[in-house]
Amino acid sequence: MRWNHFKSKLLIKYILSYLSIFLVPIIIMTVIIYENAVNNLRSEIEQSGISHLEQAKMNIDGRMAELSEIAARISFDNKLTPYMVQHFYYSGEAIEALDKYKANSSIINELFLYFRGDDIIYSSRGLMSIDTLIDHSYSFMNWDKETFSKDLNAVNLPTLRPSDSVTVNRNAKNRMLAYLVPIPPNQTYSHGTVMYLIEESMLTGIMNSVLGNFEGNAYIFGADGQVLAATSRGDAMVEADMAKLASIPSGIHSANFGNVDHSVVAVKSEANGWTYVTAMPSEQFFGRVVHIQTFIFMIFGVVLIFGSILAVQLARRQYHPIRDLMEFANLKKNSEHVLPKGKTELEWIRETLLSYQNQVDLQEPYARNQCLLTLLKRGAPSRQEAEDMLRMIGASTPGNRLFVIIMAWDYSEELPFSVDSREALWQKLAELQLSHAQATVYGVELSQPDQLALIVSMTADEADNEQICVESIIEEMQSMVLEHTQFVPTMGIGGCYAGPEQLNQSYIEAASALEYRIVNGKGSVTFFSNLSHEQDHDFWIAKDSLIKLAQSLKQGNANVAVATIGALFSKLHSQDMSIALLRCMCFDLLNTVLKAASELGLAEMAQRVPDLTSFETLEQLEAKLCELAIYICGQVEQLQETEQRSLTDEVIAYIEQHYSDYELSLERLAGVYRVSVSYLSRSIKEKIGQTFSQYVWQLRMDEVVRQLKSGDEPLKDIILRVGYLDVPNFIRKFKKETGYTPGQYRKLYGAGEVSAGLDEDGI
Repeated sequence: MRWNHFKSKLLIKYILSYLSIFLVPIIIMTVIIYENAVNNLRSEIEQSGISHLEQAKMNIDGRMAELSEIAARISFDNKLTPYMVQHFYYSGEAIEALDKYKANSSIINELFLYFRGDDIIYSSRGLMSIDTLIDHSYSFMNWDKETFSKDLNAVNLPTLRPSDSVTVNRNAKNRMLAYLVPIPPNQTYSHGTVMYLIEESMLTGIMNSVLGNFEGNAYIFGADGQVLAATSRGDAMVEADMAKLASIPSGIHSANFGNVDHSVVAVKSEANGWTYVTAMPSEQFFGRVVHIQTFIFMIFGVVLIFGSILAVQLARRQYHPIRDLMEFANLKKNSEHVLPKGKTELEWIRETLLSYQNQVDLQEPYARNQCLLTLLKRGAPSRQEAEDMLRMIGASTPGNRLFVIIMAWDYSEELPFSVDSREALWQKLAELQLSHAQATVYGVELSQPDQLALIVSMTADEADNEQICVESIIEEMQSMVLEHTQFVPTMGIGGCYAGPEQLNQSYIEAASALEYRIVNGKGSVTFFSNLSHEQDHDFWIAKDSLIKLAQSLKQGNANVAVATIGALFSKLHSQDMSIALLRCMCFDLLNTVLKAASELGLAEMAQRVPDLTSFETLEQLEAKLCELAIYICGQVEQLQETEQRSLTDEVIAYIEQHYSDYELSLERLAGVYRVSVSYLSRSIKEKIGQTFSQYVWQLRMDEVVRQLKSGDEPLKDIILRVGYLDVPNFIRKFKKETGYTPGQYRKLYGAGEVSAGLDEDGI
């Protein structure tokens, strides 16, 4: 994709829109999936940690309960009474009994039985004095003989001493816990104590199963917060951190130890009040969460990348037709695309379409008139093409019969030309509906300033009814014209035809009928169909056909002229007459064509007379006359275009001479040249590419600029002299167009100094 595409704000909006449509649900879904997956996994891991710790607690509590049960059984064992253990004969059985009790628990390293007030202590290996036990067999680092003896005689409840370093038999060292249970248990008075020595590893081994393969720390805290047993993988905790752990409530917690986030799981035993705690670095504890997070983010990243690419492609695809439309519009304007600052392509297209619409609205009457005029003067190859042409300009011919009316006015000093009355009448006749025969009328401006053509579509069932309908329509048209103007028009009525492709025939007939206003007088209505009754059809060429031929040549309508010549020769072929009479009729037809050429000012036709008169057959003469008719019509078209251009040139020259007249207007020009305002406006726009007001303003502007550069006359006098009375408004328009006030413009570009007393605008 080209980089300059991304300079388009519209394309960026499309991309952002598609990204929003894509990203919003993706982000929502990702968040939901992430939250569910991560939270569920986190909860699962946390519950797993609690479950493992609960299991460890249950195992240790169960082992402690076993030890209490063993102590209870010892207290009620007859072989282990003070008498039996001290008897020289039964003491052996007592030692064996203690050995059996020791074997009942796998966590016991050694079992001791002590009767209070005695210096002897009994074990599964025999009896010994307390001094021997402390000094030789089990030397505790933090438990001296005095305290040891005191604890054995004073303990009232099962008590677990914290893990301590013990030297066994003055050789090996080990960390052990001493568990003291008074016997008999649950009694106000106890006569002895059962002491279990438990290797710390026996308890921490159970705790290690909670840590699994992770690094961390596991602790068993007593009811008073003392560390009963501890195991550590990795960095050991300081006492302050362990004090925090001792007071932590049951559950899962997050804490920071040594600047490292830890996940702490704590479970408290209801049986003995101990607290079981594990503390592992969070990144290990939730390692699986990190993995799932990474996986989700990777999937999201991949989807985001491909989704963004797809969004850009879709946005580009959506933008492509708009880009093509802009390029097409620029091609039509013959300009390179320069997008105005701060506007998007759609806004530019909207403004361009509005501009085109304004141009179309301005040119619509002209295009409509030209289209109808083409049907009148040129016709159409087929009915379908004629109907398509009418449909294109929004016109329709719902009736089954069509004919043309040509209206003409004669002006005099008593009844001068009136632009207002002509414009009002033209606006009325441009398109209207009549009550008679469901008639629809479309007005067509002709190049002749005193003539107007009307295309009438009506519904008529029979030939007799057709003439009645036409006469009714003519009467209604006359009444309508008299309502809007003081002139009584002269009308020429063409024949009725079935389709719009034959309107050129009716138009020529109407023009031929209008020629008879010389005979019938002003305000007359002449039907072309009535002209054929003025001569004998069987003796000579019908007069209406000759008139139609002459009028088609004068109008420059080659199609009608050739068709009329063909119809006349077809009739001559079909008649049985003498050669002399036939030749006379051929010369009459030739004279009609030459006379029309002479009236059109085509003097060169006289040079072609010898060639035209030398014919041997009717076909040869028909071919020569058709060729001559086409040539004459071509010359007439050129003459009409020249006359139209000449009229426009005269109007432009008149504007250039009188632009300083503040009363100059289109209405005044229309009165001078006796044409309609709309016709004049369209002719000026077609000629110079500007409207009348734009052209006059430009002429006045150029003159003001010229005088600002060449002189120092006050601006007010200059503006009034060029025909602009509203000085402040002129200054505003001048600044809008040039970027400077007239005074500033004079200072920048003027040749002389500004007269004293002028303000900054040069007034």
